[in-house]
Amino acid sequence: MYRNIIHLHIPAFPIAVERASRPELRDRPVAVAPLHSERALILSVSREARREGIFEGMPLGKAVKYCPDLVVLPSDRERTAKACNVLAGMAAQYTPLWEPSRPGHLYLDVTGTDRLWGRAKEVARRLRRDVREYLRLPGTAGVAGNKMVSSIAARIGSSEGVLDVDHGRESFFIAPLKAQVLPGVGHGRGTILLEELGISLVREVAALDMDTLGLVFGRQAWVIHQRALGIDPTPVYPPRRESTVADEVILPRDENDDGKLLGILYGLVERCSHRLLSRGLCPRKAGLIFRYTDQEEVTRRVDLPLSACGHAQAGRVSFWDFDLYRPLERAFLKAYQRRVRIRFMRVWFQDFSAPSSQLSLFPVRSPLSEKKASATLALHRIRERYGEEVIKYGRTV
Repeated sequence: MYRNIIHLHIPAFPIAVERASRPELRDRPVAVAPLHSERALILSVSREARREGIFEGMPLGKAVKYCPDLVVLPSDRERTAKACNVLAGMAAQYTPLWEPSRPGHLYLDVTGTDRLWGRAKEVARRLRRDVREYLRLPGTAGVAGNKMVSSIAARIGSSEGVLDVDHGRESFFIAPLKAQVLPGVGHGRGTILLEELGISLVREVAALDMDTLGLVFGRQAWVIHQRALGIDPTPVYPPRRESTVADEVILPRDENDDGKLLGILYGLVERCSHRLLSRGLCPRKAGLIFRYTDQEEVTRRVDLPLSACGHAQAGRVSFWDFDLYRPLERAFLKAYQRRVRIRFMRVWFQDFSAPSSQLSLFPVRSPLSEKKASATLALHRIRERYGEEVIKYGRTV
């Protein structure tokens, strides 16, 4: 049985959401980036800005020099998240199998819903019309027998805004396209294919033997060959409700001093700890990511011990920041192997559980742990009343 997969594509979603309430931004070059540093990286780019040579990942200062008329907006995660939730609600009306790949991009598996909603192309038209009328967001949709081809069809678009690829014609549809449209090829490997093998189109990738593909793609050669033939068995995964408490910072100056970097790391953990306390959550997993000056990124994930949180006092759970910090400190010191300066750091906590309300029959509490709990809750109350930045540990200054 053929699948019917719809991909809804809203380009530059944060910018499209902002333009919905600010018409003066339309037809102007717009980018989203942190505003406090010229070295901050562009997060999203409008079509008009892309024509001026601006792209995601470009330093903000360089982008402004390229395009003096560029309108730079700060990232508004709350507004973007609200728009994503409304978009998800619209998709859920048609099928329980919908997957948000990233903000403004949704996959819908409408296989077997013909009697309810009609053909998949009609569902795509109706969804696109609803998004345009109720959210005032532009977008295109692709319909195909798998996720990859529907995504490519949505990006190519059509005059009607919906492009339907007939079942069994997936390989013919993508054959004349540039090889970079295939997931896993990208700009870097696409350049290698062109310079080393003289290959630029998908049909030329599909015609290569596995040994030649292996020279460029290694273990992924077979997967790339399947994709070049228009084959993608990946299912549409229902969304997972997994929240995250995170904080990040772009360093005002690139740094490679371990002491200063660990102080910045502790400050991130400290702010996350305050938010965890406010929500009464105990994280079981944590992670960090840092980016070097040359844009190479390193990511590490750690499991947190049960002792990292869980002091109960006055009906509240308390966290000793050092207990949450130590596993991340060890992970950072192991991962930071290059003596290249660091520009960006991010910390996150996941896999939450509420603290147990059951008191232990044999509580083992030392005077030190009692003092930790009292001190943590006292600091938390001060921050709740006067703000997160009003009081800090000396190592974070």
